[in-house]
Amino acid sequence: MIEPLVLIRDTLLDTLVAVLPIALLIVFFQRVVIRRPIPDLSRILVGFVLLVVGMVLFLAGLGEALFPLGRVMASQLTSPDFIGVPADAAPHWRSYWAVYVFGALIGFATTVAEPALIAVSMKAALVSGGTVSSWGLRIVVAIGVAIGIALGCFRIVTGTSLPAYIIVGYVLVSFQAMRAPRSILALAFDTGGVTTSTVTVPLVAALGLGLASTIPGRSPLADGFGLIAFASLFPMMTVMGYAQIGQWRARRRPQPHGAGSTEPAPPTPQEV
Repeated sequence: MIEPLVLIRDTLLDTLVAVLPIALLIVFFQRVVIRRPIPDLSRILVGFVLLVVGMVLFLAGLGEALFPLGRVMASQLTSPDFIGVPADAAPHWRSYWAVYVFGALIGFATTVAEPALIAVSMKAALVSGGTVSSWGLRIVVAIGVAIGIALGCFRIVTGTSLPAYIIVGYVLVSFQAMRAPRSILALAFDTGGVTTSTVTVPLVAALGLGLASTIPGRSPLADGFGLIAFASLFPMMTVMGYAQIGQWRARRRPQPHGAGSTEPAPPTPQEV
């Protein structure tokens, strides 16, 4: 009983150290620079208390549940008994197919539940007047994260170069940005950042470190990190790709005669 209380106490102190400077900075600008009282102070104080309590419980839960869960799943999915190879044999990268599937599914699920992405998708739907669907954007971004996490797990399993993947990926993103609709570019690049937030990062980081710790010949420091970079990169591709597909379909869709044109309609066979 004492250990959880000590954990919550330590997490509370760390949270206050992180949050109080932000609050003091806002109060300073409001009172000294803007020189106006803080509007609706009681509501803001209640919200601040809820923020601190929520962060404490969330961070404590991460350390007690999500991080160990990621390590346990990585250990189980890479055990010789599960992949069906002798303990002294070097498994082929195909033997770890369950790791790629689990990485993709956990990346998709955590991204759909990511609070930062939910907030951005709701704002995008509001600003666009419904042109950008909130759920549609979340699904497209989640597909990108799923692809990125699966590829990142493959990189850890094979021990291939992380910079090579990232450089090639951003080159592709640069070329894709030249062809994508300009109206979607800023949103596409923002989605690459909001996917790596409070829900996705802890579980994905624990998965990467767990894989690097259990796969023979891999270093947790050199190979365990990098999954988050993949999770940031591929959503930009999928969002721009989705917009490009929509643009291509709109161009191929037959336009009703006379829309945007003053030319007379061609005669029908009966008129001829």
